[in-house]
Amino acid sequence: MAWNEPGNNNGNNGRDNDPWGNKNNRGGRDQGPPDLDEVFNKLSQKLGGKFGKKGGNGPSIGGGGAIGLGLIVVVAIAVWVFSGFYTIGEAERGVVLRLGKYDRIVDPGLNWRPRFIDEYEAVNVQAIRSLRASGTMLTKDENVVTVEMGVQYRVADPYKYLFRVTSADDSLRQATDSALRAVIGDSLMDSTLTSGRQLIRQTTQETLNSIIDKYDMGLIVVDVNFQSARPPEEVKDSFDDAIAAREDEERFIREAEAYKNEILPKATGRAERLKKEAQGYTERTVNEALGQVAQFEKLLPEYQDAPEVTRNRLYLDTMEEVYTNTSKVLIDSESSGNLLYLPIDKLSGQDGDSSKRKTKSSSAYDSIELESQRTDTQTETQTRSTNSRQGRY
Repeated sequence: MAWNEPGNNNGNNGRDNDPWGNKNNRGGRDQGPPDLDEVFNKLSQKLGGKFGKKGGNGPSIGGGGAIGLGLIVVVAIAVWVFSGFYTIGEAERGVVLRLGKYDRIVDPGLNWRPRFIDEYEAVNVQAIRSLRASGTMLTKDENVVTVEMGVQYRVADPYKYLFRVTSADDSLRQATDSALRAVIGDSLMDSTLTSGRQLIRQTTQETLNSIIDKYDMGLIVVDVNFQSARPPEEVKDSFDDAIAAREDEERFIREAEAYKNEILPKATGRAERLKKEAQGYTERTVNEALGQVAQFEKLLPEYQDAPEVTRNRLYLDTMEEVYTNTSKVLIDSESSGNLLYLPIDKLSGQDGDSSKRKTKSSSAYDSIELESQRTDTQTETQTRSTNSRQGRY
């Protein structure tokens, strides 16, 4: 039932239930809107009772009410001031916007901004970010390869990173894909799959840096990694065989170089040794020849003074040299005519070390016969030896 419904509250027409406290008839009207002055007076009295004097009737809208409103304002200002403090991390930089327009960049630490006037956005400038570009690309020799490349980068300028391009990360991804396709398009397929990977990586990084500088993205490329390059699946087996053959070729070349490095020093050493030996032999032979010439030059005057004595001395020296290195059997042929038994096998064993000598008896019989006729042929031998030496000299 409504508070002003007729008949409510014992016939008082609901005036006792009036929430505005209008129990009396004002201006002859039984019903009507509440008096605003009275409402404000009651509100000020309540605030005055809490913040002003206790007891008594205070002024209608001054005194304690003004103090309460001031305190509310002070609290609101304090909340607004404290809500403006914010912290920027050590690895971050803060980009401050004032009424939506770039204002400044703040360093790490505690900072303050006027709330609802300045806004900020923190950007990490030390973290290393990464992205990956991949796809099927056409090479210079009209072959198709699947290439994957990873890029590591970081933010160099927070303002440029946020406002120079719509999305710096996405723009860098598109630039990487464009640079990679351009470099692969200028390379041969064999170079892309094998030995040219380092050159492709370096060229891609240079091209990507030029694109970043041109668009002024506020980024810097830290490293570019050529992750993989492979042929299409339809011809993968053939390319694997070709790569295996190329690796075998390189292995054989390395083995050949290792063998060459091992053999050449040895061969060079042997050659040097042979040269030294040849030089030594040459010097020895020449010196021996010079010594013989010097000996002959000393012997010639002696021979000219006494030829017979010199011939006999030369004969004796020659026989001494011959018989010194041979096994000898001496038989007195004049003492007896009996046949003697000689151990030929033992004598031949004693002569085993003289196999390289120039003069050797052919049989024991020849030796016996030579010794038996020694006395008869001594004069003839001396004459023949002397004549041969005279002819040599």
